[in-house]
Amino acid sequence: MTRNWAGTYEYTAPRIVTANSVDDVRRILGEPGRVRALGTRHSFTDLPDTTGTLVDVTGLAADFVLDEDDRTVTVAAGIRYGELAVWLEERGWALKNMGSLPHINVGGATATGTHGSGDTNPVLSASVRALRYVGADAEVHEIRRGDADFDALVVGLGAYGITVAVTLDIQPSFRLRQDVYTGISWDAALADLDAVTGAGYSVSVFSRWEPESIGPVLVKTHLESDDGGVPDAILDGVHAPGEAPLGGGDNITEGGGVPGPWMLRLPHFRLDAQPSFGDEIQTEYFVERRHAPDALRAVQALGDGIRPHLIVTELRTAAADELWLSAAYQRDSVIIHFTWANHPDGVWAMLPPIEQALAPFEARPHWGKVHRFDRAAIERVHPRLADARAVFERLDPEGRFANDHLVRLGVREDR
Repeated sequence: MTRNWAGTYEYTAPRIVTANSVDDVRRILGEPGRVRALGTRHSFTDLPDTTGTLVDVTGLAADFVLDEDDRTVTVAAGIRYGELAVWLEERGWALKNMGSLPHINVGGATATGTHGSGDTNPVLSASVRALRYVGADAEVHEIRRGDADFDALVVGLGAYGITVAVTLDIQPSFRLRQDVYTGISWDAALADLDAVTGAGYSVSVFSRWEPESIGPVLVKTHLESDDGGVPDAILDGVHAPGEAPLGGGDNITEGGGVPGPWMLRLPHFRLDAQPSFGDEIQTEYFVERRHAPDALRAVQALGDGIRPHLIVTELRTAAADELWLSAAYQRDSVIIHFTWANHPDGVWAMLPPIEQALAPFEARPHWGKVHRFDRAAIERVHPRLADARAVFERLDPEGRFANDHLVRLGVREDR
């Protein structure tokens, strides 16, 4: 029995094979039947599942190719971001951003439009310079930024092949500190949301939709020097030096304003510890930043129904990009994330009112998390869906990489 990392989805594929080399992937694709890629199992739905063979790419050799002149690094698709970050930091380099969990693999995170936070930081997929994948013909293909299909394939949901290597933009290493602010009221935040989300290099609001305060605000500040300070207040909230991110815990990266390297401050959770809470369900929606105050008011009105099933909501931001199926495609976005307790019936029942409340703002769900959108709803909010689907159908005319999930959302055609 194979489940996702949180234990809340069980894969139904009759066969799971670990690929230790690109030749292994080619050999599997040389056999008949449907195939999907499986990484570190951080999706919460049947998105990666298949009626055929799941190919576990986390066994691919973790080769790192650094090109300092081009400012890129090329890695196997199954490598975890945290492992890559350690390797880069040892050589004086960094990624622009990371997700809250360093445990996620590069191929899966970029294929689903996963993100960190920061008003000027796009989703992680925007750092992809090139992809190498094995297609339906069992041959290795490479596509680079600027190529005709590139913007369709980066956030490609595994719909056209098995990604085996990813080339990412890098930049010189930098340092950050993490500080918590408390007491910011909803009234003040919604009147000037930019003052909250723009307070640092990366900002996260941890809310339980209580009536008065938005909840603790975690600010990650880019440091020119380790003695750099931070403001005493944000709006009507105050700096809380004794507060730790997410309430502290052995699995949380160090806060309290202690300076540290980017790879030990951008994620919320430590690579060498249990990620997040476990035994959880996750849901997430992107809304255009200019509509965010009204969207948050609409969700806040549902707070009494949300709280019994909620562990925590996290509000983050992402800059716009040009990747066709990115949830931040051509929209600077505020991201409304729900980490739910493992209450499947209660969560499933809460999603329609949340999605109805967000519908006027054309919210886009995260591809790897639980939602109740169907094909028509996805088509309404993703203007390039038909274009992306046409690319996937051209590259995989027999539907080897299709599955029920992709058909249900209109990413692939039914067969």
